[in-house]
Amino acid sequence: MAKRLQVILQDPEYREIQRAAKIRRMSIAEWVRQALEMARRREPVTDSAKKLAAIRAAVKHEAPTSDIKAMLEEIERGYGTGSLP
Repeated sequence: MAKRLQVILQDPEYREIQRAAKIRRMSIAEWVRQALEMARRREPVTDSAKKLAAIRAAVKHEAPTSDIKAMLEEIERGYGTGSLP
């Protein structure tokens, strides 16, 4: 379902947006929708506290590890064998 959003702008701001939309041959409404979409994409999906909590929980688990160089060498050697895991 679509919702209407009303935003009050000062005349200079409105004219600037109007010019930008005209240059791109789109309505002001479409220009604003695209600007809001771009702004939403730049925002983090979750807050940093949740991300840090997930990282802290993950590092508590024990898992086999190796030196990154050694792991990459093993991966590269595996490419040439033709065998599947």
